[in-house]
Amino acid sequence: MIGRRAVISGRVQGVGFRFFAERAAREEGVRGWVRNLSDGTVETVAEGEEAAVNRYLDRLQAGPRGGLVTRMEPEEVPVSGFSFFEIR
Repeated sequence: MIGRRAVISGRVQGVGFRFFAERAAREEGVRGWVRNLSDGTVETVAEGEEAAVNRYLDRLQAGPRGGLVTRMEPEEVPVSGFSFFEIR
């Protein structure tokens, strides 16, 4: 079990990015959350099996149609024991 936090930059607000992230998390079996930040970026924390979290982050790097990810910097974070994934 691992935890990763990432802040995603680019055209990531107003393009359904959080809903895209929620669906990707559900499909990959990861738990955590995603939210918009006031500076126009999106922040996410995901935890689960390492391969599942990596697939989730790869999908976010590609982004939804209409979005454009220009930067994403994942970092390790402690596992918090989330029981589901939510949009905050």
